Amino acid sequence: MQNSDNTHGNERRDFIKLTVLGAAAAACGSAICSCGKKEEEGKKVKLLSPDGKLVEVDSKHLKPVHKTVGVSNEEARHGIPGRKFVMVIDLAKCGNARKCVTACQKMHHLPEEKEWLQVKLMMDNPESAPYWFPKTCFHCDNPPCVKVCPVDATFKRQDGLVLIDSDRCIGCKFCMAACPYSTRVFNWSEPDLPEEVAGLCYSPETSVPSKVGTVEKCDFCPDMVRAGQLPDCVTACPNGVFYFGDENEDVVSNGEETVRFSQLIKDKSGYRFMEDLGTQPRVWYLPPTDRLFPVERGLDDLPENIKNRFNDVM
Repeated sequence: MQNSDNTHGNERRDFIKLTVLGAAAAACGSAICSCGKKEEEGKKVKLLSPDGKLVEVDSKHLKPVHKTVGVSNEEARHGIPGRKFVMVIDLAKCGNARKCVTACQKMHHLPEEKEWLQVKLMMDNPESAPYWFPKTCFHCDNPPCVKVCPVDATFKRQDGLVLIDSDRCIGCKFCMAACPYSTRVFNWSEPDLPEEVAGLCYSPETSVPSKVGTVEKCDFCPDMVRAGQLPDCVTACPNGVFYFGDENEDVVSNGEETVRFSQLIKDKSGYRFMEDLGTQPRVWYLPPTDRLFPVERGLDDLPENIKNRFNDVM
C-alpha cells in the first residue's frame, strides 16, 4: 500500500510540473505572437475541406482551437480531487493593459461589452493616489450566492471553485442580489455565437455555450486547470499581475515565476477584499505599493466609452 506522505509529495510534484509546463506554454505563445508573425505570414497549411477536398490555407487566417478535457457533470460539480485553488493579484504591477479582459472574453466567446473580469480604478481616500484593481469572481469559501440559489445551479466545489450550471439556472437572479461583489452578469438576449460553439454540449467547467435567461461569471477556467494549464487571464497579462495555484500545495504561478503562496502573502502583506463580510474569498490582493506604472498610463489608447468609466475617480 502506498504511503500517504509519498502520495502527497507526488501530487505536489505533479502540480508544480503542470504549472511549469503552463508557464512554458505561455512563454512559447508570447514568442510566437511577438517574434514569429512575419515568419508565419504567407505560410500555407493543407486542410481537408467539408466536401472532402484537400485545400491550402494561409496560416495567418487560422484561429487556434482551445482543447478541453471532457468530464462528466458529476465530475464538474465535484471538482479536482485534492486541490484548493487560489488566486493572488499584485496591484503594484497592474497598468490596466486589459489583456486579461480580452483573453477572458475570447476564451468564453463573450461579446466586447460583457466583462466577467473587470479592471476598476480605485482610490482608498481623497488623499491617496488611485490604482488599478482587477476584479474577478472571488470564489468564496462562504458564498452567499450558493445559499440563495433555489435549484442548486450555483454550487461550491471541493477544490474551492464556485461555478454555475446553466442547465439548472432558472434566471431568478437571487445569486446576483446576494453577491456583495457584483461579479455576476445576466444573459438578457440570445448570445451571438459561432455555429461550432453554439453546437457544443454545455459544461459548468467551460461555461460555454452561453444561454439566454441565465447568469454567468468568472469561473477560473477549470477546464484549463484540469489540463495542467494556467487560466488565460494569468498568461495573457504582460506584467505578471495574476498568480494562480493550489493552496494545499502552497504554490502559485504567474506564468513567469512560481512561488510559495503563504510566503508571498506574508512578505507582501496580502489581504482579501471586503474580508469583513465573512465570505472568505479565495482571491488575495497585494497592496499597490512601489507601483511599476503611473496610473495615467492605464488610460492611454482606451476607447472613449471605457475611458469614461473612470472620470469620477480621475
